[in-house]
Formats: sequence, C-alpha cells, structure tokens
Amino acid sequence: MTEPRLCYVPCPGAAAKTNAPDHTGHRMAYWQWGDPANPHVVVCVHGLTRQGRDFDVLARALSPFARVICPDVVGRGQSDWLQDPQAYQLPTYAGDMLALLAQVHAQAPITTLDWLGTSMGGLIGMALLGTPGLPLPVPVRRLVLNDIGPSLDVAALQRIGSYLGKTGRFETLQQAADAMWAISASFGPHTPAQWLALSEHMVRPLVAGEPALTLHYDPALAAAFSSFTAESAAQGEAGLWALYDHITAQTLLLRGAESDLLSATTAQAMAQRGPKARLVEFAGVGHAPTFNADDQVAVVVDFLQS
Repeated sequence: MTEPRLCYVPCPGAAAKTNAPDHTGHRMAYWQWGDPANPHVVVCVHGLTRQGRDFDVLARALSPFARVICPDVVGRGQSDWLQDPQAYQLPTYAGDMLALLAQVHAQAPITTLDWLGTSMGGLIGMALLGTPGLPLPVPVRRLVLNDIGPSLDVAALQRIGSYLGKTGRFETLQQAADAMWAISASFGPHTPAQWLALSEHMVRPLVAGEPALTLHYDPALAAAFSSFTAESAAQGEAGLWALYDHITAQTLLLRGAESDLLSATTAQAMAQRGPKARLVEFAGVGHAPTFNADDQVAVVVDFLQS
C-alpha cells in the first residue's frame, strides 16, 4: 500500500465540540498502512502540534512487514476537537489509544505490537506501557521513544509554548511551510521537497471553500499546555520516571544530538534504568528527528524487523 487509508475510532469520555447535547465522546482519526490483516502492528504517534501523516516515509518502509497505524491525536489533523480545552491531557490521549487498539485488534487480531512515539507520542507510550493492568490486546514487544524522556527541559517547554496556539493565516502552502520552518529548524536538514511534503498535511482551510489556510490543530491546545510550569514539570517528573521504570518492552531511544528537550544526561539515565534503552543519537538534529532521512528510517526498521 503506497498510500494510507483514513479510518476513525469512536472514543469515550471528553466530548467533541460538534457533539450532540448528550456528549457521548469524540472521534479520533487514524491512517492505516500495509496489509489490514497483518498481525504485526506498529503504532506511530506524533508530537504535540503534529499529525499522523508525519510518518509517511517511515510507514512506507515499515508497511511491507507490518500493519502501520498513525493516529491524529484528538485536536489535530482529521480528528475531533474537544469542548473542554483542559481535556487535552495525557489521560485522554491514553484512553483514546486503548480504544484505537481495541478496534484494530477486533478488525484483525494483533499478535505482535510495537509502539513508536515522537515527543508527546512517546509520553503516551510510556503511560500505556508503564501502567499495569491496562487492557492492551497484547503486551507491547518493542518501544521506540523519539527524543523524549521522563525529564523535560523547562526552557524547551517554554520555547514550544511561545508559538503553540498561534495557528495563523497563510495564502499558500509554501507560505505556511516557510512559517513552520522558522520554528522547526531544529528538526534538522530537509530538502525543500521534503519539508513541503511534511507541511502539506499540517494545514486546513481557514474558512471552508476559501483558499486561505491555517494550521490544522485546535488553538485551544495552548490552554492546557499553559499550565506547565517549572514546578509542575518537577512534580510530574517523578511520575514519569515511575512509568518508565515499569516498562518491560525492549526499548530504543532516539535523540537529536542537539535536542533542547531531551538532555544527554536524561538519555544516559534512561540507558541505565528501567528497560535500559539502547540509545542512538543523530548528529545535526535537535528536537526532533522526523524520519525523512535514510539513516533515521533504517535504525527503526532494523529494530522493529529484527
């Protein structure tokens, strides 16, 4: 399958902005690659302001041997937006992923389950793998954490908060791509064609039927994120380390060598405790590797296929 199929899963809990008055939950979109009956499933979950099509290059490489599932986390991409901005939190996201895995497993049984998470997607993975007793269809065999760990640099969080929610207005896709590059240069080297391809699914019409564009995500994401402070980050760090220490899946930790979110010290600690992740760093890249470079794709394919 050279292009993914867009699917949806109903999720309980937080209500969507478009819901009827009974508030019966929300709907999450996901992109499915590969043989829909393949029992080997790889779930790839994006970062805070991104969406599931970020993984197109990687998913094409994985799809010959796995069913690849790339969700648009609620509030992003083709998924619903939530009525309550404070519901844009890890517990909501983790619950949605359990609903997603249940549906995927019901459609065709999963026998091998792997998880790859970039930034926020890695935190969701840590929550699922580090919490005992969750109704996963099978235990996660292998975990890839992409430039994320239990300790997050507060200055990096403040940098992200400085642009979060400012979805803008753009007259062309190229204009939007240029604006996104101005805040995303830490992703590392990309050709103009690669960056334009990554940008294509990052926009939506500002007004239906009109050419002007805006970024795809709900600006209300900024409301939940604004509650992060140095104090709250420190309080949450112990809980995240506890989750990490409970992970039993074989773990690969990827780090941009110039990352400002995942420090080298934290990465080394992750290699020495919990699942004792195997650490791979990419030179010339910050937060976060995008899996458009051949070496980044090869590391993941080798890890998940071996």
